[in-house]
Amino acid sequence: MAGVINLKTMTGNKKKYYDLLIHARAMVLNQLHFHSDEALNKNDSDQENRGMGTHMADQGDSNLREMELQLMTEEGNVVRLIEDAIQRLENDEYGTCQDCGGEIPEARLEMKPYAVYCVKCKRIREENNGVNPYVD
Repeated sequence: MAGVINLKTMTGNKKKYYDLLIHARAMVLNQLHFHSDEALNKNDSDQENRGMGTHMADQGDSNLREMELQLMTEEGNVVRLIEDAIQRLENDEYGTCQDCGGEIPEARLEMKPYAVYCVKCKRIREENNGVNPYVD
């Protein structure tokens, strides 16, 4: 988890982005808890059905549980990105693209406050399977 930020001295954009990050983290954690509960409920119903023949509905439940677990993994990754962004905010490194070092536009940070790449670098990564070939 990120270090302690002095909220009393935080002003302007720093406070705005901190609030956006805290809100995003709360939303993702709520989703994570929801998917965790769903996966556990699917697991409980599977245990009740053990010993019974495999039925197509049981396979569907298994697929749904796998989907819930995948979503939990993705949401856990987003929570880590948010925690990293809070740390960057604390270290006055927030809003800087980790590829080109340029400024991440305010509109992008407002939509995705934990963004680590500017739009150009993110597009390059998307076109190259997650890699920016122009960065060492």
